Amino acid sequence: MNILVPTAVALVGLAVAYRLYPRYIARVFQEDDRHAVPSRRLADGVDYVPSRTHVVFGHHYATIAGAGPIVGPTLALAFGWQPVWLWVLLGGIFFGAVHDMSALFTSVREQGKTIGEIARRALGPAGYVLFVLVLIFVLTLINAIFLNLSITALTSIYPLAALNLPPDQTLLGTVVDGGAVKAHIGGIATTSVIVITACAPALGWLIRHESLSTRAAYLLALVVCVASIVLGFWLPVRVDGETWRYLMTAYVFLACALPLWFILQPRDFTNVQILYGGQLLLLVSVVIAGAGGVTIQAPAVATAEGAALMHGPMWPLLFITVACGAISGFHSLVASGTTVKQLPKESDCRRVGYGAMVVESFLAVLVIVAVASMLPRSEYLALVYPPDAQANPILGFAVAAGRLVHAALPIVPVAIAVVIGILMVEGFVVTTLDSSVRLCRYLLEEFWGFAFGGAVPAVFRSIYLNTGIAVGLMFFFSVSGTVRQMWPVFGAGNQLIGALALVTVSVWLAQRARQTLFALVPALFMIATTIAALAVIARVNLAGVNTVLGVTAVGLFVLAIGVVIVGAGRFVQALQAEAPKPLVTVEP
Repeated sequence: MNILVPTAVALVGLAVAYRLYPRYIARVFQEDDRHAVPSRRLADGVDYVPSRTHVVFGHHYATIAGAGPIVGPTLALAFGWQPVWLWVLLGGIFFGAVHDMSALFTSVREQGKTIGEIARRALGPAGYVLFVLVLIFVLTLINAIFLNLSITALTSIYPLAALNLPPDQTLLGTVVDGGAVKAHIGGIATTSVIVITACAPALGWLIRHESLSTRAAYLLALVVCVASIVLGFWLPVRVDGETWRYLMTAYVFLACALPLWFILQPRDFTNVQILYGGQLLLLVSVVIAGAGGVTIQAPAVATAEGAALMHGPMWPLLFITVACGAISGFHSLVASGTTVKQLPKESDCRRVGYGAMVVESFLAVLVIVAVASMLPRSEYLALVYPPDAQANPILGFAVAAGRLVHAALPIVPVAIAVVIGILMVEGFVVTTLDSSVRLCRYLLEEFWGFAFGGAVPAVFRSIYLNTGIAVGLMFFFSVSGTVRQMWPVFGAGNQLIGALALVTVSVWLAQRARQTLFALVPALFMIATTIAALAVIARVNLAGVNTVLGVTAVGLFVLAIGVVIVGAGRFVQALQAEAPKPLVTVEP
């Protein structure tokens, strides 16, 4: 099949959905821009910072996308491209975008509370404790796996021959690995990350004090991006993986303890320029290459092979592997954690919540098309599912994207296009890591407030203590498993948060006598899927693959059952209540 067909169908479907479905959801919530949003009502210059819509969108998109829409579909292609493509399309429209927008809207109406705190109000104390434990468990896994993915991206190497480069080339730095000369692609991304991070505080100050127009802010961010990449080719920084683990851990601690506008927001705003540019370049390449007759060479459906590679059946494993491209519980944490604290008005819940998820789903479609058309099955398996080496799905995507760009635009060397692919992933990973650890800090702060009945000792209110706990847990799990081992547990836990967030939204709406089916139906499907997946993952890991991850899966399974029981009871109570709660909550 020509690569234009699945791309065009997905683009039209997502565009139509964006025009119609979020308007319906907005009517359910009775959207009204006259309501005071949390970013303005609670503005403090640290966490609550009212910002321009495009800045918030950039932060939100760069954070939610992470490595999920790239790594997830790349891994899931073990089952063939058609089921992955279909789940991304339908999941993005009816599951993921609904989840993101409704979580953001609910948080706006609850004065910027996180989805965990909203669960406390909607599900009661027992439901809250169970839910917040799930959140902390899964956020820790997300932080750990993204730390490992970051290390993988920043240290990636690949044979010069596969990049169409001669042994005497000078474009990329090289290393000798296993007797072969390989290009050190990750060194360029490393330099880019350092430069963008160093420039973030100055850009953040200019944006916060509105010293730049919108056009000037984008132009300056673009200059920083381009300069960082050029400098990366000239002076690539090469650091081994373990050193990177410690350096990234220290950086994340610093970034998440400082005010949001100082590093996190401007870094996201800058990095998203690479992401926008890379995604646009992929789309242009698909159109040109498709017009030239490029077709998909991956198998349409590979049920048996996928089950053997992933140690389980297509359902539920495919549905938890794709993660961010279709639905991701992490998005509800971002929406109700950092995005809501910047959102300028209620109607932006549609643009940022639903719109960013639609863009992310389309990115996942482009990833599917690129990998399925440009990587022969043998090479795909060697990179993504190697029998005796560490899997590198990031490099698999980057190589496929590089070849696709070169096929469409021969003027762009394969090597440079591959570097752009690595930069896309690394940009997503680092921005997500920043926000994810900060979200874990927020959850811990809310939990201490609940545990101590509001009279929280000063030590537990410390930003540095709570950030340190989040970073310490991240570091522990990052050394406890490889990306390939951790991804299924992360995927199941991540989708579980999505299911529980939708349950919370459904109960919240039911308590206010509003329509719930648009959130309840995907919630029920994802509950069944994630619980089944956790059972499979626990069985496989406890059989000797990875005991730590097996025990984690069992813990998540038990917590999930508990939250579902509490949520069902609260939903029934809400339906039977005589007086609905107010749809707009304003605290004194």
